[in-house]
Amino acid sequence: MQTHTPTTPFGRRTMSLGMMASQAVAKAVPEGAQVQKWKVFQTIREARELIGATDRALAILNALLSFHPETELTGDGELIVWPSNEQLMARANGMPATTLRRHLAVLVDCGLIIRRDSPNGKRFARKGRGGQVEQAYGFDLSPIVARAEEFKELADTVRAEKNAFRIAKERLTLLRRDIVKLIETGIEENVPGNWGRVHQTYQAIVGRLPRSAPRQLIEDICCDLHGLYTEILEVLESFVKTQNSDANESHSGRHIQNSNPDSIFESEEGSGKEEEAGGSAAETDNVRSLPKRELPLGIVLDACPNLRELAQGGEIRHWRDFLAAAELARPMLAISPSAWRDACEVMGEQHAAITLAAIYQRSDQINSAGGYLRSLTDRARDDKFSTWPMIMALLRAKLDADKSAVKAGHEPPSGGGEGRLEVSEALLRSLNKPRS
Repeated sequence: MQTHTPTTPFGRRTMSLGMMASQAVAKAVPEGAQVQKWKVFQTIREARELIGATDRALAILNALLSFHPETELTGDGELIVWPSNEQLMARANGMPATTLRRHLAVLVDCGLIIRRDSPNGKRFARKGRGGQVEQAYGFDLSPIVARAEEFKELADTVRAEKNAFRIAKERLTLLRRDIVKLIETGIEENVPGNWGRVHQTYQAIVGRLPRSAPRQLIEDICCDLHGLYTEILEVLESFVKTQNSDANESHSGRHIQNSNPDSIFESEEGSGKEEEAGGSAAETDNVRSLPKRELPLGIVLDACPNLRELAQGGEIRHWRDFLAAAELARPMLAISPSAWRDACEVMGEQHAAITLAAIYQRSDQINSAGGYLRSLTDRARDDKFSTWPMIMALLRAKLDADKSAVKAGHEPPSGGGEGRLEVSEALLRSLNKPRS
């Protein structure tokens, strides 16, 4: 929409509401106020959409600021510049005269400059005998000083919105990727369920995304996707429990030390020999019955959020970031290089890092992280250990803790933010069912 300065039938400019507002602000410039003109200009550029300025209008404002000889603008100084249209067009990269006038009016209406017209409409300065400016007619830059703090707050708002939009898009990408992988896992591992309908539900949710979506819509879709994600996770976790229970029943004649087949932390304080003794043939069958596909990164981070604090910038977007964070966690857990090297050789670097992340998540409950890792490495060498039940146990504990906090009316322990594991209504209903 084009903005024009109002004129009388005789061609003279009238006082618009924008001009009146700008003049009122200019009068409120505190004495002694001082700003760096180019810093303020940068905040105006960032907040231009909220201010209502166009790119071309800012090109003109940049030119006007260049005509002021000082880098700093002060509230008690001379803030009027009087370049001719020809000079302005030259410094605005050859902008046509009609475009120049139109966007000068935009600057006035946005409250960025004030017109100080002479009686004949010309721009000039009248100087005294000593060369000092006594009277100037042109464009008053005092709103730049008066509104500097306001422009900074608007720029901060724009930056915060952009950051929130980026986080929402990243979360959407991670959820879409992880849900697709979970559905593929369910299909390929023959987990009971109507996976075709699950996939249709997923497609219906993401189908609401237009080519260019606002942040609020993206966050709403992320909320729906996270509900679907937790429900699929619950199905896979139940399948793992069922497989473990079946294996336990088939070896009911043998004593199994662990009463919870999902928990891999049952002997954290014991020696490696004790854990190996506890790993019976039934436990070996349990592990071999687990899904053979890789765990999605998003699921691992949901289960082990503490590892994020070691990542650069607090973000883990790829497996290489995850492995780098695990390398930092190793010495903090007093795990020797040889124990870590053995774990990587037996489990593979990625699964060793997942195991270490789980140990780091439960470090307050483990007396000897190095000894525990060696014990798990030995069990993995004999096909008696998998990262699946370890991660599922952590997720179950997190979901139970969040559910208890919600019932008590408190903020869930997992806290807010992008990494929070939210619980859908359907999942809460399933969690409330009595377990056999």
